[in-house]
Amino acid sequence: MKWTFEEDRPIFLQISEQIQLGILSNELPPGSQVPSVRDLAMDAGVNPNTMQKALAKLEESELMHTKRTSGRYVTEDMVMLNELRQKLAEKHTKQFLESINKLGISKPDEIITMIDNTLKEDK
Repeated sequence: MKWTFEEDRPIFLQISEQIQLGILSNELPPGSQVPSVRDLAMDAGVNPNTMQKALAKLEESELMHTKRTSGRYVTEDMVMLNELRQKLAEKHTKQFLESINKLGISKPDEIITMIDNTLKEDK
């Protein structure tokens, strides 16, 4: 995983969000084993306690669970993962629309044309 942190928010929250995104994008597939706290902390360049706090938050949300002697695993609950993916996509869509509206672009046709043009450029 590529780790990036902002200074204005707690790092453990940012870590949990980035791991959540990794799960939702299948970088960490359903049922896969999550690397150890120590390995993740070293990779992210953070204190293991910070990483532990982030992983505990993900366990609270049931995105991962612990098997006694073999470590943490990503949930296999596809219904939950699909619902969370949908909620996150809606959140990003709303943020995009709010930003674009601030620029004075609010007509659906204009927005769709802009998205189409951007997608064509990326190909």
